[in-house]
Amino acid sequence: MSTNCNIPAITPDELVKLGLKGITAAILECKRCQLHENATNKVIMRGAETPKVLFIGEAPGKNEDEAGIPFCGRAGKVLDELIAYMDLKENEYAIINTVKCRPPNNRKPTQKELKTCRPFLLAQIELLGPQVIILLGNTAEQAFCVSALDWGEAIATPEGKHLIKLYHPAALLYRRSLMEKQREMIDMNKGLWQNTR
Repeated sequence: MSTNCNIPAITPDELVKLGLKGITAAILECKRCQLHENATNKVIMRGAETPKVLFIGEAPGKNEDEAGIPFCGRAGKVLDELIAYMDLKENEYAIINTVKCRPPNNRKPTQKELKTCRPFLLAQIELLGPQVIILLGNTAEQAFCVSALDWGEAIATPEGKHLIKLYHPAALLYRRSLMEKQREMIDMNKGLWQNTR
């Protein structure tokens, strides 16, 4: 069993200096927590490098671990439906996760794991530079936010970005009744990305 107690801390600012390719290399080499031990592939991102909208999910699942691509399984199909409903073009969005390795048995990442991977998350957000950040579920919110958000209610950050918390696509798989509510939340906020075209 490995430990990260002797690994020096890394900051988002240090990572930002590396650029997106450098962050990808750092993630691939990362052994800061035990999640890397059982990972088939690190799952870094998919989508545009200058997105208007950035989706942040919880953690890679089985399909993502095998492919190395976020949201490529059943929940990914639901997310793709939502992206189509949002009328986002391929060059207008990107998708990342709070942690880059699959937790065993698809469990939620622990607070320690979220904290360990947070510098990568923050550096990715800064370099991707989205106008809108969509947090998919409570774990994404916990990894990124200091205080709780209301579902579907956009708030502005001091940097001029907008944060929105939506249901995680996996939740919609099991409760399709939430899809209508999710679409209502999207309709309420679509001006944030459509008005800047």
